[in-house]
Amino acid sequence: MIAGPTHTGGVEDFVRSLVGDDLPWDDAQREFMRTHRPRSLIQRLIEPEEIADMCVYLASPLASATTGGALRVDGGYVDAILP
Repeated sequence: MIAGPTHTGGVEDFVRSLVGDDLPWDDAQREFMRTHRPRSLIQRLIEPEEIADMCVYLASPLASATTGGALRVDGGYVDAILP
């Protein structure tokens, strides 16, 4: 599974280092996405719960017909699949 830009404490610190500490978090996140991740379809960071939801789905009987090499929880944004 491939995850995209995810809201963690470290990422929040990184975002604030780029857009400043004076904005409320929602505004800082929007500014970061607008200026640094403009190709993102959802224009926000992925919440860890959204990745957990995919993991729970994949581990459940609901995924019995799901096949594929890479499932992405990326919000429509991945820089590259290959390193």
